[in-house]
Amino acid sequence: MMDAGIVLQSGLLPQGMDVSFKIGPAILVLGMLAIFLLIGFVFRVADTEDMWVAGRSIGNIENGMAIGANWMSAASYLGMAALIALSGFYGLAFVVGWTTGYFILLIFMAAQMRRFGKYTAPDFVGDRFNSDSARAIAAITTFLIAFVYAIGQARGMALVGLYIFGDLGFAGFSGYQAMVIFMMTITVGYLTLSGMLGATKNMAVQYVILISAFLAGMYVIGWTQGYSTLLPQIEYGMLLSELGDEFTEPFAHSSPYLWIATCFSLVVGTCGLPHVLVRFYTVENERTARWSTVTGLFFICLLYLGAPAYTAFGTRLYDLNPATGTTYGDPSMSGSTADVLVVIAAQFANLPQWFVGLVAAGGIAAAIATTAGLFITGSSAVSHDIYTNLINEDATQQQQILVGRLGIVALGVLTTLAALDPAAPIAALVSYAFSLAGAVLFPMFFLGLWWENTNRQGALAGMLTGLTIWTIPMINEVVPNYMSGSGEAFVPVLEQWLPAIGSALVAVPVVFAVTIIVSVMTDEPPLATKKMVRQCHSPEPMGQQQAAEDVVTDGGETPRTTDHVRTNTRSDGRKRNGRTGS
Repeated sequence: MMDAGIVLQSGLLPQGMDVSFKIGPAILVLGMLAIFLLIGFVFRVADTEDMWVAGRSIGNIENGMAIGANWMSAASYLGMAALIALSGFYGLAFVVGWTTGYFILLIFMAAQMRRFGKYTAPDFVGDRFNSDSARAIAAITTFLIAFVYAIGQARGMALVGLYIFGDLGFAGFSGYQAMVIFMMTITVGYLTLSGMLGATKNMAVQYVILISAFLAGMYVIGWTQGYSTLLPQIEYGMLLSELGDEFTEPFAHSSPYLWIATCFSLVVGTCGLPHVLVRFYTVENERTARWSTVTGLFFICLLYLGAPAYTAFGTRLYDLNPATGTTYGDPSMSGSTADVLVVIAAQFANLPQWFVGLVAAGGIAAAIATTAGLFITGSSAVSHDIYTNLINEDATQQQQILVGRLGIVALGVLTTLAALDPAAPIAALVSYAFSLAGAVLFPMFFLGLWWENTNRQGALAGMLTGLTIWTIPMINEVVPNYMSGSGEAFVPVLEQWLPAIGSALVAVPVVFAVTIIVSVMTDEPPLATKKMVRQCHSPEPMGQQQAAEDVVTDGGETPRTTDHVRTNTRSDGRKRNGRTGS
């Protein structure tokens, strides 16, 4: 009987990739990781303001770069090319969905979220809907999103690490598994020091690394292989006829419904991701929030416009390389191979080893940057929203930071364990988190900001409905991968109409309807809450440390005095609103 570890290793080793230790790329990557640790140490946190929102001191360009790095995870740098390579036209749903989501954020949410002025996404939900229960559900959802999303990042870091460091297993762990443990240890190490302030500084550096590596790889491969002369983003079209009908015929291998469901889930998921929304809390004011979104979108598009070209170059080189022994579309082209197609393309183009190492380093930087944002938001949900707001309201700043650091370590351990034997390719794993964010959190953010009559009962009903709808396809499709390894859903017809990767298409309209109906049928929220919502849309500028709640109270408006609200002083010296009810 074949050893299970050997089976796992053979399934995760990318076909055709040179898995060996390479001194030049290793020095390059180790130096890059050392810089991340150094920046984390230099900008280590001193208080909770730095830990969760970087002191609200980040400017437009820097936050735009942080948005770009925070966003362009292994799913963008590596996974998007993999999806387009394996599914052709269907993969464009990710390009369209992820980009469109930022336009909605820019128009409807960026400035409004900054004016509300909290620390975390669950903080917004708890205070907007005057409910500790809503805060707890949002915090648990945030932690779950960070966990699911980070599994894909750990997988990406490990696969790229195999190219650089080789198949270096230890203590019974395969080379892939050893890379997961090593990369996650580095990431957790600098985050426990730095918090949001250091993470943001690192993200700016990580963006420069990842976009430079990606664009350099795309241009050099295109030029050296004769695929382009000036603009690879346009000229890759000359290869489409050689790559298969899935690249030229819409829905040749996927249904229009799945394309729409996936695209919609990615749009609303983008607008509900806590690690994206928290970027708006780190800036000085609402104007900076808007402009940093525009800047971030520009930085993101630099990569997204090139992803299809990179895919075309990589799949063609994969076809022609005798090391693979396959032709494009052959089932033996594994998901692991596609997940590192960006690196393999540079290798198959016979580019210098140090250059391929640079491309690989960009993938690691992208994965670490996103993991940093995920772990900060996940740990803040544990420390700020659950521990400080629900368990120990008198917690000191030192206690809050300690619990936050323990939350980062816990997320790191859980992610590492799950990534040792991942259930799906990078982009699919990430998409599950998008569906969750879209189903549970996006409706609460949108209605909470734009309809002042959304109340506690409506929010609770809506969030629980969204969580239920998201869980059903996850059990139906993901659990079988761990139980039998077959990948076949328990109920195939349910997978067709409620796919895990696009479940928000069903969930979001239902959650909106449930939230609105329940809110209409129950008591309206307090007047003070309505005034805070109105303040989010006021043209009057606010101070750097001000929130909508502060402006309403300081302006002589009626303070919050309901049966479910009490006012007390937090450990950081600011007033907060607690709830005695649910």
